[in-house]
Amino acid sequence: MSVRVLGVDLGDRRIGVAVSDSAGRLALARVTIPRRAGSDDHRRQLVDLARQEGVTHVVVGLPLGLDGRDGPAARQVRAEVQALTPLLQAAGADVELWDERFTTVSAHRHLHQAGMSGRRRRAVVDQTAAAVLLQAWLDAAAARG
Repeated sequence: MSVRVLGVDLGDRRIGVAVSDSAGRLALARVTIPRRAGSDDHRRQLVDLARQEGVTHVVVGLPLGLDGRDGPAARQVRAEVQALTPLLQAAGADVELWDERFTTVSAHRHLHQAGMSGRRRRAVVDQTAAAVLLQAWLDAAAARG
């Protein structure tokens, strides 16, 4: 069965996006979408990408605090997901929030270990963070069976 899942790391200025392979086993960094204050163009781009990739599920990172509670960033993500969900559902994709604590830190570490310079790392860290969170979700889904 072919399953495509989109992983989304919502940031204030950039949105990292990753997509699973067609088997739903491997997360691949895909793109970074700029996010501009006062514009909802990023929503259209996410919906277009979901349609292009034929995804059935979108996993959005939820930046919980270290204590597991919602802070300002988590509340902002929840508000954005509330606006995005009907658009993505109309494109045929369910939406789920996923705990993304430490994904950006992990992405920076992976890129640094790969020898990527600071400037090049900044250009791809958001999509790499999306791939880290999507891979965690895919692994958990596989363990659930």
